[in-house]
Amino acid sequence: MGKKRAAITGIHAWVPEYRLTNYELAEMVDTSDEWIMQRVGIKERRILKGEGLGTSDLGANAVEGLLKKTGTSPDDIELLICATITPDMMFPATANIISEKAGIKNAFSFDLGAACSGFLFALQTAAAYIEGGNYKKVIVVGADKMSSITDYTDRTTCALFGDAAGAVLLEPVEEETGIMDYIFHVDGSGSKFLHMKAGGSVKPASHETVDAREHFVYQEGQSVFKFAVVKMAEVAVEVMERNNLKAEDIAWLVPHQANLRIIDATGKRMGLPPEKVMINIENYGNTTAATIPLCLWEYEKQLRKGDKLILAAFGGGFTWGSVYLKWSYDPA
Repeated sequence: MGKKRAAITGIHAWVPEYRLTNYELAEMVDTSDEWIMQRVGIKERRILKGEGLGTSDLGANAVEGLLKKTGTSPDDIELLICATITPDMMFPATANIISEKAGIKNAFSFDLGAACSGFLFALQTAAAYIEGGNYKKVIVVGADKMSSITDYTDRTTCALFGDAAGAVLLEPVEEETGIMDYIFHVDGSGSKFLHMKAGGSVKPASHETVDAREHFVYQEGQSVFKFAVVKMAEVAVEVMERNNLKAEDIAWLVPHQANLRIIDATGKRMGLPPEKVMINIENYGNTTAATIPLCLWEYEKQLRKGDKLILAAFGGGFTWGSVYLKWSYDPA
């Protein structure tokens, strides 16, 4: 028996109907379509509207669609990991609530928080359970309701984020496909540049924190950009070099969708032409843990078994990493 690898055997994503356009944002804050497109490359983002709806609703829709699409019974799922930084509540884990909503009764589940790198960190964590030999069907969800922590009076951040969820099914394979390699990094000194000031154990919610608008994303954009533009490209190249991969071997770069300039820089550093880079930031913005599965879902019909993909992300923490993945199936 060869080495068991964890392969993505199905993918699905879900986005809310409501589209928040740049023109609508321009009525809320001092900005314009041209300014936003020039700096980040986003035209619109999806927003989850409705009383009492949260990240678990985004995730459950993605998971239910995945189960249906792959013909998988909820009873067969053994583990569900949800990457998110916008949980429904501090506890229990949003993964527990997603499992309940999707009818998954036999799995244990937990959340993983690594901001925009969350999906990659969760994917590799899930892969380790499969490679260990005891798990055969594992779901990884990347889901964030970023609108819940976005300050729509802050022109520097309100254009960036959207709501979405993506989910993949991981199963063991003995062929040379699936998750082949990964490199992850963290630098906690970067936390001061990208975080949410209040609502945690250091600064619990109070009248003062709410009045000071400290329950939203805080970002020092220039510092984050400078770090991200270098590190995301570096780690993508690092994983290529470690696996003796040349630009012509790569079918696709699947980058985290935070900023078009960061995506372009990563593709160029890898030596890839633009047509080999998955991009959908224009339509969805930065959906944090959902960006990479959302890309894979949109491009699924263009993927072929054996295609070599490099997944790359950078996020709050700072966290960054890259996964080398060989696609495991042809389009239906």
